[in-house]
Amino acid sequence: MIELPTDLAADLVPLSWLLGVWEGTGVIDYRAAGRSFEGEFGHRVSFSHDGGDYLNYAASAWMAADGSPLVAETGYWRLVRPAADADAGPGLLPASGSVRRTADDVEALRAPSGGFDIEVALVHSDGIGELYLGQVRGPRIDIATDAVVRPESAKAYTAATRMYGLVDGHLLWAWDIAALGGELASHASARLAKVS
Repeated sequence: MIELPTDLAADLVPLSWLLGVWEGTGVIDYRAAGRSFEGEFGHRVSFSHDGGDYLNYAASAWMAADGSPLVAETGYWRLVRPAADADAGPGLLPASGSVRRTADDVEALRAPSGGFDIEVALVHSDGIGELYLGQVRGPRIDIATDAVVRPESAKAYTAATRMYGLVDGHLLWAWDIAALGGELASHASARLAKVS
């Protein structure tokens, strides 16, 4: 059973099943640039909120065999909706008003498909930044990169898709990437249990 915090913004209800800390293992299986990347990894993902209209996201992964770190990520997940005067930003610009959205306001954002459009902004520890667009439909999320920004020092990486789903109380995810000159292909997947 999913328990919703009492201070949860209405915008976050469609994403609320993600809240908490999830841990588990996964498998890497990717081929590009004449190389094969395979192995089991450990993974920890945290979704939290601080009262705003977005989820905070943090994740880290390590090779299961020796504990060597892989990439870490941090970012924000939110429903797509036009910014209003009552929203802060950009930068440190304060909001010019205060509006608490209701469940009816959020329901008006529902797409014809029955889901809600979402935006996910992530930054990896190697400096790569991704903007994903997609949808949450019940306990399933499908997102694809709309933009990838990478510093000159990062390895080639041009696109990605991710799928998240809540299955039998576990967070399952799959990540496809186009990297090292390769086409978009299966990269990694994991099964995570909620630990808090």
